[in-house]
Amino acid sequence: MRETPSSRATAGDPGPEPPQPRSGRATAHTTGASRSGTPHRSDGRPPQTPRGARRTGPAGRIGTTPPVPMRPASRRLRAAALAVCCTLFALITWQVAAHGPLRRADERLGRAVFRDVPDALTEPLADLGSMPVALPVLAAALVWTLWRGGRLRPVSATVFAMAAVPALVIPLKAWIARPGPLEPGTGWYPSGHTATAMVAYCGAALLLAPYTRRRWPMPVAAVLTVATGIGLVLRGYHWPLDVAGSWCLFGAVLLVLSSIRSDRPRSRRRG
Repeated sequence: MRETPSSRATAGDPGPEPPQPRSGRATAHTTGASRSGTPHRSDGRPPQTPRGARRTGPAGRIGTTPPVPMRPASRRLRAAALAVCCTLFALITWQVAAHGPLRRADERLGRAVFRDVPDALTEPLADLGSMPVALPVLAAALVWTLWRGGRLRPVSATVFAMAAVPALVIPLKAWIARPGPLEPGTGWYPSGHTATAMVAYCGAALLLAPYTRRRWPMPVAAVLTVATGIGLVLRGYHWPLDVAGSWCLFGAVLLVLSSIRSDRPRSRRRG
């Protein structure tokens, strides 16, 4: 009988052992292994990038995170700011219409600051709220947003906010009939120039903000709006409460506008 390997093994011999890994060239040729034996990809990248670690690209490009709904804390903050604007506007309007102590203090303050600054400085600031200056800025922002593929919802809301300026200001002027500081006639509350500047510049900033990496549009719009109000008061075109009332009224309008503009812009496909 031919001898087999099992018959040659004795009781004292060790049993069969599993194959042992060998160092050297065999390990070096394994997938993803280096000469030192540490497994890795040949290009140094991880096998798969986790979804949470991916960087989002610019708005409208591949890798952009989908729009998320507004957080409850942001909604509460926006609602609180809206309530403050409406309350302040109601208080100011009541004091101006009823010839209250706030109106008397306002007129004393206005007479103390009128024409203290040269007209060459205050006149250009007051003109920032005129239609020939403010409306082209808003129109350029609207065209830019539509050209970049922006949705019609925020664009339509901005146009509606600008249309609300004469719709709200003209009836209030006729109802309050407040005399002007240095000009004859009535109908100076609230300030129409202040309302125009606030809606045009801040509305344009809300439209442009999704397309800019830095948050410069809104601070610039706020500076232009405040500069317009200061110019109107120092030049003697409006009482201080005329400007403050417009800020409160159309601050509420812009808060509603910013809540409507909650979607992300879409990139414009190029052929």
